[in-house]
Parts: sequence; structure tokens; C-alpha cells
Amino acid sequence: MAAKKSQKRRHFTPEYKAEVVQLFRKGGKTAGQLSRDLGLTETSVRAWIRQADIDGGKGPAGALTTSEREELSALKREVKTLRLERDILKTATAFFAKEST
Repeated sequence: MAAKKSQKRRHFTPEYKAEVVQLFRKGGKTAGQLSRDLGLTETSVRAWIRQADIDGGKGPAGALTTSEREELSALKREVKTLRLERDILKTATAFFAKEST
């Protein structure tokens, strides 16, 4: 059996995603048909449609909007940085405490 060729992850602008969602809503095509026409994965198109619904206030309770997702990611990065800085300071404190005795 041949190994599957790995593909690079593609990134799309929010404007492009919004345009695809608009085509889906106005075009009368299924997500599968639209994804094949545009050379996208059906999973991506469905995720963009779902996220657009959430951003428009039509999603399930507790679902995060795009801006909330971005804020959560930024906060997670900040927590990671702060924990790293804390650990460095702990190590430095222990080192200097040991040196002074």
C-alpha cells in the first residue's frame, strides 16, 4: 500500500470564507457540490457555514463566535507565556537563594 502524500494546510481569508458561505446560501447548491466546484473540502465548507450561523446568532447555546475564539486563543497564548516566565523566575529564585547561603 502506498503512503498517502501529505498536503500543506491551506489558509483562507475571512472574506473568502464569507463569499463561499454567501454562494452556498444563494446558489442553491449543496455544500458538497459547492466544495467540489471550488476545489475545497466539504468539511471546510460545512465548518464555515456553521461558524457563520454562530456569528449571526443562530448557533447552538454556548457556541463561540469567531471573535470569542480569537480572544480565547490570545488568552491561552498569554497564559502559556506567563507560566513560562513564572517557571523561569522560580528557577532563578532557587538558584540565587542557594548561591547566597
